[in-house]
Amino acid sequence: MKIEHLEERIIDYRNSIETVVDKKTLWSELTRLTLLKTLHEIVKTYPIGWKVQELNWIHNNAAINITFDSFPPELIDCTNKVPEYQFIPGGTLVFSQSYSGDVLVFILFPTMETGINDNGSVDLGLYAPNEITEKMIVEQVDQFLKEMIKWEVPNIRKKVGYS
Repeated sequence: MKIEHLEERIIDYRNSIETVVDKKTLWSELTRLTLLKTLHEIVKTYPIGWKVQELNWIHNNAAINITFDSFPPELIDCTNKVPEYQFIPGGTLVFSQSYSGDVLVFILFPTMETGINDNGSVDLGLYAPNEITEKMIVEQVDQFLKEMIKWEVPNIRKKVGYS
């Protein structure tokens, strides 16, 4: 094999870097803003104890999430009927930009103090930044709520603390 045979791979490599840069630019200029706007609008429209967070890691990753942070005030009277009830914060829908520029969407479930956590997360997919639209975000929040309802009220009857 001669050095000239590498030319095609070199072109592919340069194109791959340009693709990542394009995806990261799209995240910075459009996707991030769409996520923030849509998630903040959801939190404002439906104040059920969640908040929006924006996280930035060392130059490679960024994430935006919506997380259950506090108990919905309108349900406090309901829980006063059962003093043992304890709200567990932390259910989170995460839109995380990967190194490649694609966006991983996943759910993190609350961690219980007992350390028992049957399913810590659910992957909802890997998307190109241009696929993250308001409609897609609303669909993901809908799926998140379905998963949180299943987490709160599971269909499978289990004894807590037993496998």
